[in-house]
Amino acid sequence: MKKSGSADLPLHTGRVPPWLYERMTKIGKAIAEAIIEEFGTSEFLSRISDPHWFQSLGAVMGMDWHSSGITTSVLGALKKAINPLSHEYGIYVCGGRGKHSRQTPKELIEIANTYNLNGNKLVKSSKLSAKIDNTALQDNYQLYLHNFILNNKGEWAVVQQGMNAENRMARRYHWHSPMIKSFVEEPHKAVCGKNHGLILNLAAKEAGIARDGIMEITKEKPWKMMEEVKKLTMPTHHKVLYTDIDLKRLGSVLTLAYEGACKDFENLLLVHGLGPKTLRSLTLISEIIYGTPSRFTDPARFSFANGGKDGAPFPVQTSVYDDTIQQLEKLLTRAKLGYTDKKTAFKNLSKATISIEKKFQPNPIQYEQFLENEKKESWKHGGRTAFGKSLPPKNENSGPKQLKLF
Repeated sequence: MKKSGSADLPLHTGRVPPWLYERMTKIGKAIAEAIIEEFGTSEFLSRISDPHWFQSLGAVMGMDWHSSGITTSVLGALKKAINPLSHEYGIYVCGGRGKHSRQTPKELIEIANTYNLNGNKLVKSSKLSAKIDNTALQDNYQLYLHNFILNNKGEWAVVQQGMNAENRMARRYHWHSPMIKSFVEEPHKAVCGKNHGLILNLAAKEAGIARDGIMEITKEKPWKMMEEVKKLTMPTHHKVLYTDIDLKRLGSVLTLAYEGACKDFENLLLVHGLGPKTLRSLTLISEIIYGTPSRFTDPARFSFANGGKDGAPFPVQTSVYDDTIQQLEKLLTRAKLGYTDKKTAFKNLSKATISIEKKFQPNPIQYEQFLENEKKESWKHGGRTAFGKSLPPKNENSGPKQLKLF
């Protein structure tokens, strides 16, 4: 996978509600297991180190689709879900926020001793990546989160995040060991954050003379960092506007789920009574698992899987979320027993949307109508936000009728 760019992440305060965090852990476990079973641990690490995919994963999990909180909550949920089964999966999530980040060296040494890895080298990689992003790049972002994810072969990824107190923005940094030819020049997989002007970048190739000068003075290697690459800018507004997503991609998902295809896929998935909202969620998760990197350039689209905890694009629909988790867990269990029919159908969901997408004509007005209808119906599906449960409209009968979406 190539360098995937950068993103601006508005800082959000508050905690993830327990009712959401519990579900994030379950769905994170199912998605991680599916990727590892299908593609292996190396691919899982590659995806973790892709900022677009990572942001999309957080949106699928029901987090605020654009905020910095995705980093902390997703990694926390994955650590809780994966580590108890690390011996089975071959993946370990170390570190975390604040005091948990300082436990990373100890965790790495323990894992290294178990699998006969070079623990000192892993610890050095962890410390270097943190030091480079916190010190070498003087961009006014102070690290407060550091996660080191590795497999039992010693391949690793780092995801860490810094905060700029002045502009209330976060910058997320991604590292991936197979991509690193040298810690000296351009080592990052990706850097996520907004460019606020000129920065001191001692890892740039053009900074060779400056590095030599510093070497002369300090007799020590300067910490180094890569140039920023193309950026994914996450806006500060909460509402998911049609300009935030690829309407052709989203429209194909909604068309598949709502306009006649549900019964066909109900038969394929061997699930009777599969509702269109659950099919919508499963389709987007199918893309998270089987999609190619180019499909994650609009992470906001994946918030339509289960909604968002701040109510954007609509409240988290907990009954849909629970049904989705149940279907994923059944799929994984069935696949382990050697039955691949349901798994094949699940993979075909993402393929079907691509087929529909080719002829799809988006309509922003109908998009807004769909959003309004989804918000008004959320209470029927256990809709919740961080502020409380969704309530029915005061005059439910006056609400919108079933619409033809696109």
